[in-house]
Amino acid sequence: MDTDTRTPGRRPRRRTVVIASAVVVALTLGGGAAWAAERYLVPHVAIANVDEYEAAQAAQAAGTTTADGTTTATATDGTSTTTTDGTGTGTTAVSVQTVTTGSGTDTVTYYVADVTLGTATDLRSAFADDAFGQNITATTSAIAEDNDAIFAINGDYYGFRDTGIVIRNGVVYRDDGAREGLAFYTDGRVEVYDETATTADELVAGGVWNTLSFGPALIEDGAILDGIDDVEVDTNFGNHSIQGEQPRTAVGVIDENHLVFVVVDGRNEGHSAGVTMTGLAEILQSLGATTAYNLDGGGSSTMYYDGEVVNDPNGTQDERGTSDILYIAAEG
Repeated sequence: MDTDTRTPGRRPRRRTVVIASAVVVALTLGGGAAWAAERYLVPHVAIANVDEYEAAQAAQAAGTTTADGTTTATATDGTSTTTTDGTGTGTTAVSVQTVTTGSGTDTVTYYVADVTLGTATDLRSAFADDAFGQNITATTSAIAEDNDAIFAINGDYYGFRDTGIVIRNGVVYRDDGAREGLAFYTDGRVEVYDETATTADELVAGGVWNTLSFGPALIEDGAILDGIDDVEVDTNFGNHSIQGEQPRTAVGVIDENHLVFVVVDGRNEGHSAGVTMTGLAEILQSLGATTAYNLDGGGSSTMYYDGEVVNDPNGTQDERGTSDILYIAAEG
C-alpha cells in the first residue's frame, strides 16, 4: 500500500462546469431543446448565500442572534485537524492512502481516506458557489478551497435532480423523498434510510446533520447487498448509467465517528479500469466498513487533500464540475 498521498506539482484546477453529454445531443437534435437547456444547463438559484442562510437558521433554532456556533478547525501537521463545535473538543484525524491492484488492463487504482472525527459535526457539506439550486456547479477542489477544506470528496450531485431529501449542516434544503438515502447524525451514527418513509423535519428533529441522496447502499450489517450491480439511481433525461466498471466515490462506516471515503479512478487503461458496484463494495468491506453507500461517480469522482487533487478525475486529470462536497475544514 502506497502511503504517498500527493502528486508533486499537480495543483487543483479551478473551473466551473455544467453537465453536457446527452443534453448537448438533445440541443443539436432540436425538439425539446429549449426545455432541456432550461432544465439541465441553466443555473437556477433558490438560495444565493448559503453561509448566511445557515447562520440565520442556526441562530433562529438557538433563539439567539449570534453566529452559528458550528465547527471551526485549525490545521496541524497536514494529516489532522483540531476542531471545536461549542460543546466539546476533539481531534479529527485524516490519513490518505493510494492503493493499486492488478496489472495491465485489469489495473485498479483507488484512494482511501481514513477519517476519525473529533465530533460528528466536523464533517460538513458545501455547495458550489455557496448557492443552493439546480445546475450550479464548480469543481470539487474549487468548492474545497472556497471553504478552507483540508479534505473533501464530491457529494451526491443533488443539483442534477429535483427530488430527494437534502439536509446539510443541520439545515433542510429539500424535502421530496424519492430513494434510499444516507443520514449522518450529530451523535456520530450513520444510517441508510428510506426517504419516502419520513420527512426532512422529522430527520432534523431526530438529530440528523447531513443527508445524501444517491445510492445504492452497498453494505449493511457488514454484508454486501444483493442486486447492487443492476441499480439505476435515476431514469431522468441525460442521466448516465452507473453500471459496469466506472470511476466511483463512496463512504463507509467503521464505527461512530470513524469513516472511510473511497474514490476509484477509471476510464484510464493501464492506470485504472474502474470497478463495478460489487467491486466497490468489496473494497469497502475489506477496509472494515459495516455500512457503505455509493455517491455520484464517473467524471465527478474526486478526492482533495491538503491543497491537491490526489486522484485522476475522469481519466484525464481534469475535474468535472459538481453541485456539492463533503469536507473537513482547516483554519485559513
